[in-house]
Amino acid sequence: MALERIVALVGGVGGAKLAHGLAQILPPERLTMIVNTGDDFWHYGLRICPDLDTVMYTLGGLVDPVNGWGVAGDTTAALDALRVYGETPWFRLGDRDIATHLLRTQRLRQGERLTTIMRELTRRLQIGPAVLPMTDAEVATIVHTREYGPLPFQTYFVRYRWEPTVTAIEFEGVERALVSPEAADALAQADAILIAPSNPWLSVAPILAVPGLRELLLQKERPRVAITPIVAGKALKGPAAKLMAELGYEVSPSAVCAYYGPFINGFVADERDPELEQPAMPVLRTDTVMSNDEDRARLAAQVLAWLERGTS
Repeated sequence: MALERIVALVGGVGGAKLAHGLAQILPPERLTMIVNTGDDFWHYGLRICPDLDTVMYTLGGLVDPVNGWGVAGDTTAALDALRVYGETPWFRLGDRDIATHLLRTQRLRQGERLTTIMRELTRRLQIGPAVLPMTDAEVATIVHTREYGPLPFQTYFVRYRWEPTVTAIEFEGVERALVSPEAADALAQADAILIAPSNPWLSVAPILAVPGLRELLLQKERPRVAITPIVAGKALKGPAAKLMAELGYEVSPSAVCAYYGPFINGFVADERDPELEQPAMPVLRTDTVMSNDEDRARLAAQVLAWLERGTS
């Protein structure tokens, strides 16, 4: 089965890695990323879009290779200056990174859509594949915690280093959100949809919560495949495993597969894990760990080859 157009739902560092792997092996016109924006927030008057920027910097060859986010070699003179005024900055904004936020904020205040702004930013960085926000509306992931009650995502994730116990998650404002025409068109034309090895609850669920997006995913028969973010009982990065346990899920690829339920018809598990118990769909078992650029391209190629064989 020929797969001409691929859409990937991505968020976080794991999503950016898969996006980069796909971008290495596919012509840019065949690839679209729809990116979580539930992490976005206002900070010092600037609109910060962490997942969009992580994907953009990764595809543009700018990302910090150690952290997996931010700009490589960036300085923090602006944050240091804030400390002189008595501030205690808890969210790291590099000086070159701030340029992105300044331009984005200015253009948002001029009435431009986030989708249009991202298209211009990625064009300036010579990024070929489309990097689309899940919506142009403001949606905020709110993490309800046992210790502090409801927290904005970045407060939970960065300020408190995802240490609080999570009891529930909500997506504030999502009921007013709309799928952009660009994202709707990409989903309508996609021959296959991949869900990256991103946190299912914090990075993918906000995308699936946008009204109308689920219907677009299911509107025609085609591969819809998720890649596990859990390997050998652990998340390779971030709070996915801790969060699963706190919400009452078994920390396993099987639980992730079951969570996605009807939205997927194929699953990619890591070869280090046992066979999924009574899988209700085709499963590819392979090495899903992406330690370098070659690993990213290898995994992307293996998944696409599997899909083109008909997930046999």
